[in-house]
Amino acid sequence: MNLVDRIEQQEMKEGVPQVRIGDTVRVHMRIVEGEKERTQVIEGVVIKMRGGANRKTITVRKVSFGVGVERIFPIHSPRVVKIEIVKHAKVRRAKLYFLRELRGKAARLKEIRIPPPKKEKTKKRGKKKKAAIAAEKSD
Repeated sequence: MNLVDRIEQQEMKEGVPQVRIGDTVRVHMRIVEGEKERTQVIEGVVIKMRGGANRKTITVRKVSFGVGVERIFPIHSPRVVKIEIVKHAKVRRAKLYFLRELRGKAARLKEIRIPPPKKEKTKKRGKKKKAAIAAEKSD
């Protein structure tokens, strides 16, 4: 590992979600206006990803008041507070530039339902079994 790679490794954030092309994401950006600081949320579809390591960027597209807006976010930037994945979509392209020409319902993507992580099942016990266990503990 050369010197540049080591320095880049130190600058990378921990706990960044696995964002894919076609995901609808909610990006929380820290914005400084004069002396005031606030967090602005931008929600849209990831149409492009590029770069690697700490230079990785995503391009998020949203329609705001009838106007398409695209914004590029460096994932490991200190200005990006967090990235939430709202939903996943089935796509067959690496870049979704075709969404720029589509409007309304035509611009929708097929949603993929990813099941939540499975929890360990606990054994359910009836009233008699619970009473027996409680009696053993009291003895």
